[in-house]
Amino acid sequence: MHPDKAEGTSVAPARPDEAADQADETKHEQPLHDPDCAENDVHAEQVDGDEPLLPARVHRPSDLMRLLVGLLAIVVILAIAAFAHGTTSGFAQDIDKGTGQAPDLLTKFAGLASSIAILLVPVAFAIERLIKRDGLRIADGVLAAVLAHGVTLATDLWVARAAPQSIQDALTTVSPGDLHALTDPVHGYLAPVIAYMTAVGMSRRPRWRVVLWVVLLLDAFAMLVTGYTTPFSIILTILIGWTVAYGTLYAVGSPNVRPTGQTLLAGLRHVGFHPVSASREEAQEGTTENGDRGRRYFVTLEDGPPLDVTVVDREQQAQGFFYRVWRRLTLRGITQRRSLQSLRQALEQEALLAYAAIAAGANAPKLIATSELGPDAVMLVYEHVGGRSLDALPDEEITDELMRDTWHQVQALQSRRIAHRRLAGDAILVDRSGTVILTDLRGGEIAAGDLVLRMDIAQLLTTLGLRVGAERAVASAVGVLGPDTIADCLPLLQPIALTRSTRATLRKLGRERAQREREAVLEASSRAKQARVEEAADTDIDKVSVRAEKKSEKKYEKAERQAEKRALDEALEEAREEDLLTQIRHQVLRIRPQAPVEPARLERIRPRTLISFIAGAIGAYFLLSQLTHIDFGAIVGEAEWGWVGLAVLFSALSYVAAAMSLLGFVPERVPFMRTVAAQVAGSFVKIVAPAAVGGVALNTRFLQRAGVRPGLAVASVGASQLFGMGSHILLLLTFGYLTGTEKTPSLSPSRTVIAGLLTVAVLVLVVTSIPFLRKFVVTRVRSLFAGVVPRMLDVLQRPRKLITGIGGMLLLTACFVMCLDASIRAFGDETQTTISLASVAVVFLAGNALGSAAPTPGGVGAVEATLTVGLIAVGLPKEVAAPAVLLYRLLTLWLPVLPGWLFFNHLTRKGAL
Repeated sequence: MHPDKAEGTSVAPARPDEAADQADETKHEQPLHDPDCAENDVHAEQVDGDEPLLPARVHRPSDLMRLLVGLLAIVVILAIAAFAHGTTSGFAQDIDKGTGQAPDLLTKFAGLASSIAILLVPVAFAIERLIKRDGLRIADGVLAAVLAHGVTLATDLWVARAAPQSIQDALTTVSPGDLHALTDPVHGYLAPVIAYMTAVGMSRRPRWRVVLWVVLLLDAFAMLVTGYTTPFSIILTILIGWTVAYGTLYAVGSPNVRPTGQTLLAGLRHVGFHPVSASREEAQEGTTENGDRGRRYFVTLEDGPPLDVTVVDREQQAQGFFYRVWRRLTLRGITQRRSLQSLRQALEQEALLAYAAIAAGANAPKLIATSELGPDAVMLVYEHVGGRSLDALPDEEITDELMRDTWHQVQALQSRRIAHRRLAGDAILVDRSGTVILTDLRGGEIAAGDLVLRMDIAQLLTTLGLRVGAERAVASAVGVLGPDTIADCLPLLQPIALTRSTRATLRKLGRERAQREREAVLEASSRAKQARVEEAADTDIDKVSVRAEKKSEKKYEKAERQAEKRALDEALEEAREEDLLTQIRHQVLRIRPQAPVEPARLERIRPRTLISFIAGAIGAYFLLSQLTHIDFGAIVGEAEWGWVGLAVLFSALSYVAAAMSLLGFVPERVPFMRTVAAQVAGSFVKIVAPAAVGGVALNTRFLQRAGVRPGLAVASVGASQLFGMGSHILLLLTFGYLTGTEKTPSLSPSRTVIAGLLTVAVLVLVVTSIPFLRKFVVTRVRSLFAGVVPRMLDVLQRPRKLITGIGGMLLLTACFVMCLDASIRAFGDETQTTISLASVAVVFLAGNALGSAAPTPGGVGAVEATLTVGLIAVGLPKEVAAPAVLLYRLLTLWLPVLPGWLFFNHLTRKGAL
């Protein structure tokens, strides 16, 4: 614990406004001398352990949420104005009819009062803030007002020059003073005023909030009655000011009004206590303190036992906001506390749970007082409970009796349907007498359902199991709650049902366990190699004679590899350890063999499902955006359907060829038809990811799920890609050479091929001559060959696999070339499609290479442009090349997206991806 000086002289706040002002003013650390203390010279109040350096500004998630809500509301208003013209016109007419009946005297009074107040109110609030030494808020308000004015000018310019006519009609009207002019779509003075008043925090002060709304209503009423605005213009103006204000606050940060230790002491005196000193309690070693649990203080009094005080402010409560939102969205059937919970709601919830826990007979800290510390913080005062948390106890002090006492406290809570929701080690306190006390009830739940109560049991089982092992944890739980109750919680014994800190601990243990398994396998491999070396050294038989006794050297090496693999598998099986949750399940099943073990479905939305949905949306967007540019009338009316059918056949055959090209570099047995399905699924993946990335990732994942070890799966896919790249270059050079010589009897290559070869040679020389580039290339190539070359050597020893892989690659290229050729012939007669198959192959290979290098999904844009330009360059008319390329891309990229998505989801459900 590090003692720090208190911040400023404190006075007991009489109202929340004064407490907030005091918190704003006490920003500089200085020694404390409290005149209210009778023994000031002897017992000066001190706050030890308070944050020595609080950040001057904080970025609140609530400001970001309000910004997003404001932007969404603006979009909705503009959409209604654009697409619901009748609704907006009727709404404006109803408003005009209602305001038109207002007395003339009331209208003049509202206009005069609002025009004066709209300027005086911000100035008055600024003076009041400056007197309170809160100039930062005024600076924020001025910045927000300037930005809001800029946004209004931009909006006015957009509505006047570029917005649809329906939006102009909804936001403007004929000016009463000039029948040839229109009113402003957004009020240039009202939006900055709203932004200013929101940014400086007027809405959080009750008196100023009333004044603010009165002024806004008077101004809106006066503008509508006089005909200088429309209802939608008023709404849009308010939304722009409000949104810009919260955007400014989130960007620059809000002034930090976190209460200091002196504010805490003043609040304690306000509720009748006489504090002498307060010390900030730091998290004990080994605990995992949540940021939203509040700051804790140990307070000594003049005339009574010490107190434990918890202070919760808006910044701390906002911590973990997005995590709580995610949990609320993804978990089904589990009540999560509100993500945007006010301080008063948090105060009332914790107080209710504290009283309910004690009424249920559980040991919990006794709440004796609560109070607000201004509008931005609350405090809860408990009787002091000394002791150490379960995380801070040594393992030898966690006895069976202590664990049974812990389960008794949980049993008392559950008898009254109270869920703790955070039974981690730092929430279980053991006092000096060994009594267990449950703390941190703030996130609990009253009248909890069976699912949540069972989650508490699963959490506590895991918490104790991490310290004493599964056997003792289960035995202590069964001894108190009974075997049936413990057995019922098995379906909830899964990471998603545990606390965040517990899941992190389990992941850490899992990484350590995997590391031990890897070390055991490496050690076993080393021992096996050493044994073979020693055996070869001890034997008197010459190695040549040994090989002669074998039927063949190939069989001998194969037997050695199999023996080494068996040794590695045995070592891995011996080193494999069960995770804690599995150990707990086995312990419970020994007591109740018929206990349900199927995990309960707690997730409403799984991350993989969400990613698949987002990917599907991206794919649909690209698909629809591309299909809108395709002239289906021309394709249907001009195409020869015989050639179209042949192109479809070649496109379908390409998936079989892709499966062959992959399996040819995988020595292990992998189902062929499932591999074909994976290649069809790849047609969906390459829509949402660059072609060179999505296919590699999908094939690697597929091979791992098929039983191939991760390192070998990566090496197999790498070998396939490396071999494919080499064959692609050779085919491109070969067909390019044939294209250049097909019209001449000589065998001299074309100028294009020569230029390409010279370019490649120059690039190689440049790379090898620059040390940085040479090192970069050598490092990448070395890492590639480290895993790929041994895999290729394995494949070379299996001629059938090698033929399958090479044949698949050649067949894949041939299918795409024939599909493109058939697409060309579907739109041209004999005179228009005289280009050779070699020319089509060159165009395809060039377009495919560029598509793999392009960062767009599926090479969209790059492939179409390359193929079209290439076909025109080799002599195909433009009116034939364009629809041919569209048909080819439609068959090979866009139409397979839907079946690819279906196969992707099917293989995912089957666990193949």
